[in-house]
Amino acid sequence: MKRAITIFAFLLCAAAPCFAQPEIKVNPTSMNVYSQGATTVFLTYGNLGDYRPAETAWCGEVAPASPDIGMKCAPGTIYGTLPSRFDVSRRSGNQGYTDIVSVPASIARKAYQAAAAGEGSEFFYVRRFVNPSGGPDQFVAVTMRLSGNGAGVPFSLTDVQLVFGAKAGPPATGSDPLVLFVEPGGKIPPIRAEIKYTGVGRLKGRWEVARPGDPLPEPRDLLSEASLPVEERGTQARFTQIARFNVFLPPGGRYTLPGPNPSQIPNKIPGQYLLLFRVEASDDRENDSDLSEVGAGAGVAHAGGAAGFPMPVLRYVVGGGSDAATTTATAAPDLALLSPADGRTLPPGAAVDFVWAESEQAAFYRLEIVGANGKPILSAAFPRGVTRYRAPSWLKDKAGDGALRWRVLALDQAGAQLSATALRSLRLTVAKQ
Repeated sequence: MKRAITIFAFLLCAAAPCFAQPEIKVNPTSMNVYSQGATTVFLTYGNLGDYRPAETAWCGEVAPASPDIGMKCAPGTIYGTLPSRFDVSRRSGNQGYTDIVSVPASIARKAYQAAAAGEGSEFFYVRRFVNPSGGPDQFVAVTMRLSGNGAGVPFSLTDVQLVFGAKAGPPATGSDPLVLFVEPGGKIPPIRAEIKYTGVGRLKGRWEVARPGDPLPEPRDLLSEASLPVEERGTQARFTQIARFNVFLPPGGRYTLPGPNPSQIPNKIPGQYLLLFRVEASDDRENDSDLSEVGAGAGVAHAGGAAGFPMPVLRYVVGGGSDAATTTATAAPDLALLSPADGRTLPPGAAVDFVWAESEQAAFYRLEIVGANGKPILSAAFPRGVTRYRAPSWLKDKAGDGALRWRVLALDQAGAQLSATALRSLRLTVAKQ
């Protein structure tokens, strides 16, 4: 009798492959996404066993993956794949996998165009899981439905910019310093966070400061808490907390969050500081994932405020500054000004690009521009690797008769000056009215 059962099982497996591995599941299985922009979705897969996650794809249609398992993208309907820079997913829990899906605006636009051409308003996100034993792969598809940017879309962050200055609105390109330099005890300007988001929800979190001597945060430390598997939440490196925020973000997609009170930001001890924007997970039924449904744990993972990128930081340096008109130039051999040439006159309306050579010793650079009378006009700081700066349009107005001088300083990690170029003259021709 046992022999007959064995032969029957063998014949059955010969006709259709037999697998001890259960089918990989995902939760949620469908999701609304913003039709005119990016959206970040939190997914949980379960029953992975020995399977390894592989590539992803968005597509307009799916078809049976036979001889593999599940549904894969139909040929000719693929919209694109998840950019690697946005892939912050990882294995988690009990044979689970947490997938942070950053749906780019380009993918949503292709799906919208297909729907406008008469196809359905649904499209699909498909992830392949590879069988390392040589058996069939598994394809798991999630249905995505185009929607407006309202309450039915997951509450997710799609862009965050930290800016010095209290004025609301998009960051000013070219004029905001990448690194702020202040004297010990000096005034730190107001700070704001310019946020783009989808859905509606509560933005909760805290402002923290990494002081001189603190270990620098790792990229995963800077992720929104909702972008982590549940077992990793609360394990990110913590720094000195200086303020908290808890605000409700209504439909609209843009919000300016005021930063902490400048008087609370430490500025006494010389060195480099990092101001951190830490976002905590909040409840959001549109971005919840039921772990028990897929066998990846117990309960529900709340993912309000998820993002597919690390939160930005603001860098400021206390000390290490000097007056541009009085400091003696001690230029190192590898620090040199390239453009504009000394004594050059630029025609009306010409862009003003300052270019210098890379210094091997520098951690930062500071560009200093002064008027003919030696009075400072503009100062901007940049990390190593940046050797070009386009001056804002108001530089011509500040230059008075158009005559100015400029130089570049090389600074170390603490903001102390290593070397400086000599001052170079430049004249900006003011257009006649």
